Amino acid sequence: MEKKNTLFFCEHVSKRLDVYLADQLPHLTRSRIQNLIRDGHVLVNGIVPAKTGMILESREEIEVIEPEIESSTVSAENIPLNVVFENTEILIINKPAGMVVHPAVGHSSGTLVNAALGHDPDLEGVGGEKRPGVVHRLDKDTSGLIVIAKNDTAHQWMQGQFRERTVKKTYITLVDGHPRTPNGRIEAPIGRDPSHRQKMAVTSESRGRPSVTEYFTRETFPDHTLLEVHLLTGRTHQIRVHMAFIGCPVAGDTVYGRKKVTVPITRQFLHAAKLEIRLPGDQEARVFEARLPDDLQTCLDELRNP
Repeated sequence: MEKKNTLFFCEHVSKRLDVYLADQLPHLTRSRIQNLIRDGHVLVNGIVPAKTGMILESREEIEVIEPEIESSTVSAENIPLNVVFENTEILIINKPAGMVVHPAVGHSSGTLVNAALGHDPDLEGVGGEKRPGVVHRLDKDTSGLIVIAKNDTAHQWMQGQFRERTVKKTYITLVDGHPRTPNGRIEAPIGRDPSHRQKMAVTSESRGRPSVTEYFTRETFPDHTLLEVHLLTGRTHQIRVHMAFIGCPVAGDTVYGRKKVTVPITRQFLHAAKLEIRLPGDQEARVFEARLPDDLQTCLDELRNP
């Protein structure tokens, strides 16, 4: 199917955007429509909406861009994985920087999902054809811990904890500059950047989703700060957006931060270091950790010994 653009002029008042489009586009499921909205493929009066359920007012112009549908087949590939924990229910993997989590446009192979299927072919079909077993995501250039479920029961169990925000996620990041306070809490809504569809931004409450990040200073340098960061919500690019918002962008992040990299690194300094989560059927949480990868550790060593 080739990319298709459809234009609507909605005259309904107080109707949800996703509900309206489900009525107008019966060939698409509601979940597919919601994904199109989240991925920036729907414009309302020329602007990417912040919420799938935004309320439409009178006479809205809505453009829907349906991208080309790729084959749903995801192939197993023999790619080595750094497995931190594995049982019959889940895999916890220390993902390297540079690896995309699941196949998408421009990344049909070499992803974590391809590697996970090579590790355990029975993952196919768990949680969806294109993202078998994926419980949550990390950016391509963020390293660290990520959970893969091996069956639908485990997938629902693990996703439930992320949805209810009972999972404790700890990241280590180096930022440019120094926050105003050594420890702090950032509460600022995040939504799609209306000027750049592929980027996120701090927005008004009406356009974004509530987002909360806590940070704690681990070490200071003349021009940088090493932080431990706790996510209380799980928005796309949340740490990167919030750190840039307070004037201390993640070092090496050329999308939300400085175009000229200030440290000897080839990607953003961001690592998912610790995960506290209940395994399927367990009542007590377990803690899993992944040390800093060599490139980030070397960067710190050079800052400590200039």
